[in-house]
Amino acid sequence: MTYGEWLKEQLGCKVQKISLNAGFNCPNRDGRVGRGGCTYCNNQTFNPEYCATTKSVTEQLEEGKRFFARKYPDMKYLAYFQAYTNTYADVGHCIALYEEALRVPDVVGLVIATRPDCMPEALLTYLSELNHRTFLIVEYGVESANDETLVRINRGHTWQQSVEAIRRTADLGIRVGAHVILGLPGEEHDELMRQARMVGELPLTTLKLHQLQIIRGTRMAREYEENPWHMPTVEEYIQLVRDYVAYIPCNILLERFVSSSPKELLIAPSWGLKNYEFANLLRRYPEFDGRVQ
Repeated sequence: MTYGEWLKEQLGCKVQKISLNAGFNCPNRDGRVGRGGCTYCNNQTFNPEYCATTKSVTEQLEEGKRFFARKYPDMKYLAYFQAYTNTYADVGHCIALYEEALRVPDVVGLVIATRPDCMPEALLTYLSELNHRTFLIVEYGVESANDETLVRINRGHTWQQSVEAIRRTADLGIRVGAHVILGLPGEEHDELMRQARMVGELPLTTLKLHQLQIIRGTRMAREYEENPWHMPTVEEYIQLVRDYVAYIPCNILLERFVSSSPKELLIAPSWGLKNYEFANLLRRYPEFDGRVQ
């Protein structure tokens, strides 16, 4: 079953995620655990134009709805709290933003992206209650299972914190997603297979994979320009994904395999493929049957 089919089965209708920038920060930006944020991160690469902190959550959702409704007038929506760390604020403030999103007509659930070190018990208790009255996914940015890599990219949390946050959340019956980046500096094939085995043992509902992208204006871009390392070709990345997915149980839904950044921001790898074109390449392989959107 693909992620889209699963969503339709869960909600009884076709749904689209609408990305939001609700004005959150990150603890590796404001000094709590670090400064400067993740070395690879530039939020411009995935925020649509309507995502702006000058607009309320309601305004962003209504603008996103108008964009999608032109093509799919009967669509329902998930409010996707995507930019930065969407549980990193006063618990009351977080709850107010989530509840505001759920009051918008045709919004049938939430996806909340956050870090494994930013889930206070009081907020998790609220999310457990919320999970009984609406569709909910909590998506943790894991990125790597290697603590040395996590330090190198300035994540500010450990693999064990990821494991604990995912298990705490899943134990309450909340659907849990994880996000990992394949190809971070120093992580070769054997290390990524070790990671895949560890990720496959977690109580996940969904998993997002994507290739490392070198983005202009980031610290990693400066590192890459000073001392370039090998970036995989499309064929090499497909083989890597095939090997990785072999360790991921079929009950974990693979939400994505690749990410695309604006050409003007992307330094490498420059494959020239849209996400659906990459998905078509994956469909050639029987092990991806039913797991690709």
